[in-house]
Amino acid sequence: MATSTAALAQKMSKSGLLVRFDDVGNLFGRLPGTEDNAPVILTGSHLDTVVDGGKYDGAFGVLASLLAVDRLRQQFGAPKRTLEVVALCEEEGSRFPISFWGSGSITGAYQQSDAAGLEDSSGVRFIDAMQQAGFGKGDYPDPARNDVACFIETHVEQGVTLELEKNTWAAVTHIVGQQRYTITLTGESNHAGTTPMDRRHDAVYAAAQMIAHVIRRAKQARNGLVATVGRIKAAPNVPNVVPGSCSFTLDIRHHQSDVMNHFSDQALAYFRQQAQKSGISIQITKWMDARPVPLDPKLAELSYSLAQEAGIPCKKMVSGAGHDAQIFGSYCPTALMFVPSHNGISHSPNEFTKLDDLETGAQMLMKLCII
Repeated sequence: MATSTAALAQKMSKSGLLVRFDDVGNLFGRLPGTEDNAPVILTGSHLDTVVDGGKYDGAFGVLASLLAVDRLRQQFGAPKRTLEVVALCEEEGSRFPISFWGSGSITGAYQQSDAAGLEDSSGVRFIDAMQQAGFGKGDYPDPARNDVACFIETHVEQGVTLELEKNTWAAVTHIVGQQRYTITLTGESNHAGTTPMDRRHDAVYAAAQMIAHVIRRAKQARNGLVATVGRIKAAPNVPNVVPGSCSFTLDIRHHQSDVMNHFSDQALAYFRQQAQKSGISIQITKWMDARPVPLDPKLAELSYSLAQEAGIPCKKMVSGAGHDAQIFGSYCPTALMFVPSHNGISHSPNEFTKLDDLETGAQMLMKLCII
């Protein structure tokens, strides 16, 4: 990460930008405008990735922003309003259990104290790792800002919608909300051969009924809602014992809170009913409740109109994945734009986007930065 950040800082400097870090590790390249006191247009994305991730998620948005601002500088000289390219740190939360650290620190959603107790899987503290990288010691400016006019992010879709519909670009109108639960079921472990079927309190069987129900209902909804059971644990987890306990996670996403809440309320009511019918106790823990974020409608409509005028096959769409734009969306007018992901693959070394589509993303970023 340090090597890539240093290389990017050098690239920014060669592009005529004023380079600086803030105290949490966000990297900025600034093209000063002629209106000294005007709020800045901030554009960029994140530079970090997941373990065994691809080379487009996040990094494309940073490089596209740098390319767009550099081209604007070459064509028009100094802008009226200052343009800043930002490479945001720690969006993914791959090493430490905190996401959107960079954007959250800029917008005031996070304070240094929020990371005080965090450790990675090896017991290394977040604060120590940050200081080892040279940040968090007061050597750089405080990350919190109040001078941002708007934030513009371009990103690979990380899904298959654009490619299937033969579109090469999208204006994102909303980022979905997310609710995540852990469901823990406790029945009774017993002998697999001697316990009659009608005398069992089988936690896995109860979980299977619940999972099948919630996935079936999500498929029937046909309103963009998605539900995922991503992790299942059973105990004692041996072949010849009726499982006495089972836990599973449930992830529900939609861009409207009322739709998401209605679905989750009905699903959880069914879980409780099914647990009672099966003679099994149930514990439901909600550990994530992120509200949907509507992005700035004027910027979305403007960028969509610009794409149509340019003859770019395009659409408006909802993002099913989280992005730094959702953090900025509650702080300032924010735009998020997508280019296609081949076969919808992301968070994988096989992640790929065609060069023509990457260029379209950078061109659209240029158009929006000069409006």
